[in-house]
Amino acid sequence: MPTDLWTQFDAAPLTLTLRVALVATVLALLLGVALGWVFARTRLPGRGLLEAICMLPLVLPPTVLGYGILVLMGRRSALGAWLREHFDYTVIFHWHGAVLASTLVALPLVLKAASSAFAQVDGQLEAAARTLRQSRWSTFVRVTLPLAWPGILAGTLLAFARAMGEFGASLMVAGSIPGQTQTASMAIYDAVQAGHDELALMLALVVSAVSVAILVLSNRYLQRSTS
Repeated sequence: MPTDLWTQFDAAPLTLTLRVALVATVLALLLGVALGWVFARTRLPGRGLLEAICMLPLVLPPTVLGYGILVLMGRRSALGAWLREHFDYTVIFHWHGAVLASTLVALPLVLKAASSAFAQVDGQLEAAARTLRQSRWSTFVRVTLPLAWPGILAGTLLAFARAMGEFGASLMVAGSIPGQTQTASMAIYDAVQAGHDELALMLALVVSAVSVAILVLSNRYLQRSTS
């Protein structure tokens, strides 16, 4: 690698990308497991519409998602103004904004995997646990979740990879501020725009290598959950 390329290289975008993806994946996992169980096990009125709304980030253009976040949580919105007035806090031009955008795009992957995994759990095993005086929560933790976990984990790994690659919505909400909100995808875009093709290629290869490793693990757990 040329010496001048080393001087251009900054690990901050990669570090921030991993931090954003990790936090977003944890949030998507918590929400996805809860919603997946609701969609798989309850007859909630309007369940189909609610599930469709939760899956929207999977098909919406990232700019639409980013604009929606700006409308709901921008500094001129009711919620954004309230947060700024009472807590001096805003997700706009903050790495938390990238976390929010990444969580929304990752959620459908966890949700769909969790809903499918919970639906495949044998209800007779849960009924047997309840005959042993196990509470609903204890049955969920000891029986349902372990049986569904391989499928949920496969979806979670895909969600992490998706969160790592998030660009459009994060750029609109958090911006591309070097050292603060600039993730790897934004750094690649900025490097290409600045004519630093070798730097962009190096960052792209690193991100691609991590994503391939995650996809291999995801496929392994998905095969385990369906076997």
